[in-house]
Amino acid sequence: MSKPIMQSPLHAFGLAAQAKLVDASCGVWASETPLLGYISLRGNSADTAFVEATSRVLGAPLPTQPCTFVQSAKAKLLWIGPDEWMIVCARSALQALLRGLNEALTGIRHQIADNSGGYTQVYLQGKNARDLLSHTSVYDLAALQPGRVAGTTFGKSSVYMHRQGDGYCLLLRRSFADYIWRYLIRAAEPYGFGIARPERGEAQEDAA
Repeated sequence: MSKPIMQSPLHAFGLAAQAKLVDASCGVWASETPLLGYISLRGNSADTAFVEATSRVLGAPLPTQPCTFVQSAKAKLLWIGPDEWMIVCARSALQALLRGLNEALTGIRHQIADNSGGYTQVYLQGKNARDLLSHTSVYDLAALQPGRVAGTTFGKSSVYMHRQGDGYCLLLRRSFADYIWRYLIRAAEPYGFGIARPERGEAQEDAA
């Protein structure tokens, strides 16, 4: 009997074989951080018990200001709506965080769902990364300051977008990954498009 295999939604593009160190040859560089853990968390941000319990498990105060996110040593916590957050973590940390949240929130009104099969993450960098994104979305990128996250259009699809270092992190639904990646390739034609060798980060999957 064959075993199920976890694959990136972009595996057909062969990104790993094309990846190289970022240099000045392209204005836009992109990389995928595949197979992360994604937890959808819902609850009442006005409930002190809910906020304190989740913050203890996640290692950072749950962001309650609209359109903000925080990064802890365990995960990235993104405000999605008044009662909803997306928790992004290494796949190896996923089960421990799910157990911790369920235990800490016992008796407190909440909802937790493992959405790890439904999302992936793309990182854009380079001197023309912002120019490229301005062609894909109606969002005013000047308003996307560090520490803020925006749910916005991307062509005929949508993404959650935030600044990360000198670039932009796009959190996108797995079902739209092929469309969005092809859109990026087309939009980057005037600037040159390269596949960047991904760097290990706090939320990346541990290497085997």
